[in-house]
Amino acid sequence: MLLIHPPVAKACEPPAGIARLAGALRGHGLPCTLLDANLEGQLFLLSAPALGTDTWSLRAARNRNDNLAALRTPALYQNPSRYRRAVADVNRVLALAGQQRHVALSLANYQEQGLSPLSSGDLLLAAETFETNIFFPYFAARLPALIEEARPALIGISLNYLSQVPTAFAMAGFLKNRYPGLPLVLGGGLVTSWLRKPDWNNPFAGLIDYCIAGPGEEPLIRLLSGDYSPCHQTPSYAGLLLATYLAPGFILPYAASSGCYWNRCQFCPEKAEANPYQQIPPTTVLADIAILKTATRPALLHFLDNAVSPALMQALAAEPPGLDWYGFARFSPLLADADFCRSLRRSGCRMLKLGLESGDQSVLDAMHKGQDLSLCEKVLQSLAEAEIATYVYLLFGTPSESLAEARHTLDFVARHHHAISFLNLAVFNMPIGSPEAPLVKRSAFYGGDLSLYTDFEHPKGWSRTKIRKFINQDFKRHPAIAPILQRDPPIFTSNHAAFLC
Repeated sequence: MLLIHPPVAKACEPPAGIARLAGALRGHGLPCTLLDANLEGQLFLLSAPALGTDTWSLRAARNRNDNLAALRTPALYQNPSRYRRAVADVNRVLALAGQQRHVALSLANYQEQGLSPLSSGDLLLAAETFETNIFFPYFAARLPALIEEARPALIGISLNYLSQVPTAFAMAGFLKNRYPGLPLVLGGGLVTSWLRKPDWNNPFAGLIDYCIAGPGEEPLIRLLSGDYSPCHQTPSYAGLLLATYLAPGFILPYAASSGCYWNRCQFCPEKAEANPYQQIPPTTVLADIAILKTATRPALLHFLDNAVSPALMQALAAEPPGLDWYGFARFSPLLADADFCRSLRRSGCRMLKLGLESGDQSVLDAMHKGQDLSLCEKVLQSLAEAEIATYVYLLFGTPSESLAEARHTLDFVARHHHAISFLNLAVFNMPIGSPEAPLVKRSAFYGGDLSLYTDFEHPKGWSRTKIRKFINQDFKRHPAIAPILQRDPPIFTSNHAAFLC
């Protein structure tokens, strides 16, 4: 089988989804080839003759190889200003390549003029006109060579982000045109969300042979006529170009669970899609990490869990994995324990991403977050004392929030600015499948039959225009908050933040 991770996404670590599938396939004796077309495709465009005659463009083109090399070395991350310039210059080369093809292209995004990734009609058109895709010269040469070498019985495309959608369908169109008898499978997080929409009606019949929701191990093995055994298999990254990612050493992504162990937050996609929580036992996680350490020699371990469980944290603290790590966590009593946080730091914990969402208790209660602000304060303080960096996520514009509650969030962040290393600010989107969606007046948000969100009339009059005005004019300009936002790594954000702590 050939498993493909299409452009465009951040090319700083390998795709964990296809590595997990590869581990299962290979563990069942089924050969598997992995292609990170995202990394390879971006490097292909970055190696092409650069365009642009202004001073910035000429500098970016002249220094692109040096900047790419620097992004793969730790020294650059010790100098934030040099790091920012290197990222901006590499991104400039990609952006210029995109402009010539009417594509808004960056190291993390792709938007083709006149094509909506949320319109099935547009995606079918992208498949029909695959030659017009900016990555066509790359995949038109790469895919036939791989297929000739591997002779796959099935090709799987893993689709997780909207920025991957146009090229994923262009690749699918090319493959169906060139190899009409070779079945195509579409899976991944975004596809799972599409298939679990209440009104889903597959518009891709004739192009995509199989669409898979949720974990793909069992369906793929059964499609390949294998006898599926539900035993755990360690992910496999063999075949990927591990030394070429845009990071100062190999980042090992690993998911110790799927779903969320809390799974009660209002408006959470995990809840709206009824995704079950499944956890790998901590002893198995530690054994996997030991195997993968030997195979990949990582510089950093990235836990992909929606929230690293307290049980796994305790296991890591008791038996450190021997490398630095980071991931998402919930505010919990365990992290309010200063002694435990110090042991967590000794285990290699470099940074934790925390979904605070709001600094107003009534908003947190309405969201069913299951945390109180006094606990959040203790957690932030304990982590700061243990020298564990924090990447705090805020969500503005939920139905229970107004300007008054948003100002409480501003005040909370300002009071605890010393314990917050980085911030992520987001404006609330109402999931179409949310139980609360029928309770508000709704309208089209992002046009297209594949949209996962709906616009709504805010019950407190807290419109998106007012929210953005507050964020830009009040929140971001606060003297205690502005320096936090200025530390955020451009484009790569939390994926590089642990190297900048």
